[in-house]
Amino acid sequence: MHVIRPWLFLGKYRDILNFPLLESHKIGAMLQFAEQVEYPNISTLYLPVEDGTVFAKEVFEQGINFITSNYRQGNNVLISCGAGISRSVTFTIAALKETENLKLLDAYQIILHAHPGALPHPILWKSLCAYYQEDTPYWLLLKKYNQTNS
Repeated sequence: MHVIRPWLFLGKYRDILNFPLLESHKIGAMLQFAEQVEYPNISTLYLPVEDGTVFAKEVFEQGINFITSNYRQGNNVLISCGAGISRSVTFTIAALKETENLKLLDAYQIILHAHPGALPHPILWKSLCAYYQEDTPYWLLLKKYNQTNS
């Protein structure tokens, strides 16, 4: 599990199965994409977003509303997908955009610093850019990724 902000965590499916880990980070909400796992006293939203496919606007907004609502309530939020590389990163970028009004590429850079393996699928990046009306080409993301991992 990667700490992006004191309230915002990015992880993979295995992380949501580790209840002691969730407790140690005081996770109060989980946005999940791999499979739904529930615990008492942790708010959970499972969204069937597949990697490499354009997400529906309504599904994206449902995820963002879940994140921002829990943020305003003071809950620590974990965003997780199967490997913690693409779908969860996409929504974590959006979480930073929504809560800190960052440019998408700046939000990605913050995530990449905490999680060097983070790389949204090109289609998810394109969907994110379209939703926020930012025209940032995917090659810039790859450049940041390669600089971090070289």
